[in-house]
Amino acid sequence: MGIVRSYRLRLQRKRWRIRAFRKRRELQPIRNRSNQIKPGDILLFSTMRNEHVRLPYFLKYYRDMGVNHFFFVDNDSNDGGLEYLQEQPDVSLWHTQHSYKRSRFGVDWLNWLQLRYAHGHWTLTVDPDEFFLFPFCDTRPIRALTDWLDASSIKSFSAMLLDMYPKGRIDAKPYVSGDNPVDTACWFDSGNYTIQKNKKLGNLWIQGGPRARVFFPDEPEKAPALNKIPLVKWDRKYTYVSSTHNLLPRGLNLVYDEWGGEKASGVLLHTKFLDTFTEKASEELTRNQHYSASVEYRAYAEHLAEDPELWCKWSEKYINWRQLEILGLMSKGNWA
Repeated sequence: MGIVRSYRLRLQRKRWRIRAFRKRRELQPIRNRSNQIKPGDILLFSTMRNEHVRLPYFLKYYRDMGVNHFFFVDNDSNDGGLEYLQEQPDVSLWHTQHSYKRSRFGVDWLNWLQLRYAHGHWTLTVDPDEFFLFPFCDTRPIRALTDWLDASSIKSFSAMLLDMYPKGRIDAKPYVSGDNPVDTACWFDSGNYTIQKNKKLGNLWIQGGPRARVFFPDEPEKAPALNKIPLVKWDRKYTYVSSTHNLLPRGLNLVYDEWGGEKASGVLLHTKFLDTFTEKASEELTRNQHYSASVEYRAYAEHLAEDPELWCKWSEKYINWRQLEILGLMSKGNWA
């Protein structure tokens, strides 16, 4: 990479950090329990709006995995989720009524909280409908992974977003708060993915799966990106650029092996497609707070009117992480 491009990326990183610092004024602390955090604690950061129904299982899942403390930014929920999180002893909570779009879809808010509280900690940045899987997660806590990453001098860990869906109509089975959403949305596409390299930032750009197949059949290039880097050993000099798709410094995006080998990687089970999805999609389309004039949610609204079924004859039923490794969707690399 040339000297000029490197200099420009350093300037860009500085701008994003300054922007995050300014956006801190939009956040109102509701419960700041960050004084409970100990050196070495694993932290989770998330933004949400009207996700109360998902929160009990989400918190249980990540607590069981070994997350020590949660940071949430609530974007003006009115479903009781804000009140629920206030009562959780391991949650620090901020509230904002400001524009999700003008915060770069929540990135500025989380960049500020990570700048302020996450330095020196391993951090997971996920949405309430995303469930992180890593090699051996059925027998090892996340700290086993972060200890290995530390010992290997690896600062970031990638995970492909894998869209999960039910067989039949999306709204056929009501989701009950506290249940595992993967018990309902247990199918996924094992293929149908395209990968290209982002020359500027160095990350891989992955698209495909049921959202490209069903909602963007004629324009698959407009389908949502599925590449994520959710787990990072945070430093106050770092910044997310576009959701968790890529970061600066650029080296944090090099989570793959260009020479024919495999680096360890994970998967984020994405459980968007529950019976709550139709109402959620309608709300988000009305708010118009999402990327590219909410093109994704306009596609959802258009196709949901036809009661689409995401399941097809090539769909695979989820079993465990080892199945995903065999299918080439994640890898244990040289972590044994």
